[in-house]
Amino acid sequence: MSDMDLRDLSADCDSCFALCCVVPAFSASSDFAIGKKAGQPCPNLREDFRCGIHARLRQRGFKGCTVYDCFGAGQKVSQVTFAGRDWRQDPETAATMVAVFPVMRDLHELLWYLTEAMAMATVMALPSARRLHAELARARDTVDGLTREGPERLGGLDVAGHRREVNVLLRRAAELARGEGGQDHSGADLIGARLRGADLTGASLRGTYLIGADLREADLTRADLTGADLRDADLRGADLAGGLFLIQSQLDGAKGDARTRIPPALARPAHW
Repeated sequence: MSDMDLRDLSADCDSCFALCCVVPAFSASSDFAIGKKAGQPCPNLREDFRCGIHARLRQRGFKGCTVYDCFGAGQKVSQVTFAGRDWRQDPETAATMVAVFPVMRDLHELLWYLTEAMAMATVMALPSARRLHAELARARDTVDGLTREGPERLGGLDVAGHRREVNVLLRRAAELARGEGGQDHSGADLIGARLRGADLTGASLRGTYLIGADLREADLTRADLTGADLRDADLRGADLAGGLFLIQSQLDGAKGDARTRIPPALARPAHW
């Protein structure tokens, strides 16, 4: 477990039974051209578990699909929890798989944050950061162990309880990394805010609503972006390379360009 990095927590669609196209429910909206129930395969899903319109999802009205991230939970459920038995050939697994996948996805998201926090603690030359690194490592090992439980145990897990415990550590890591003097906008409503060129170095944007905000050329170095809603935020020319706890789906839901600086573990969205 000690050698895990963020690449281990990326989706491998070739090893998954298209669980993200089956398990979640969604309603017809600006993000989805149609609605479907939980556990119902999307009509665009092919027999080989590939999306029939993958290259045209945004054009066909399925923007929501392009910003979804399972953090590698899909292949874990498909190949580890169910040992390669797919829901088409073994229909008896379908209901349990539908119940287990959201749990696994939440656990893998926690693993992503814990792995990122450990990397942050490693680069901070502080005794408190070194102690925190050990606590984070223990928490990550515990969560990783849960991901390897059987379907029955996974289905009954109190993921919310584990998340509360982990969040205490993640907040401590973010506070250490942010340093002193950063603005606190955590949970604030900054929808459509005009923040072009803003110095948000070390700011807490944890759970902040930044939908449609103008963040062009803004400096978000060491800003805590945990759970920040960046849908349609304008990040052109912004510096997010040193942002804390930024995840791929946040970038995928925003607008950016070639000048936008992003963390090396994340990919520049194709629509930018």
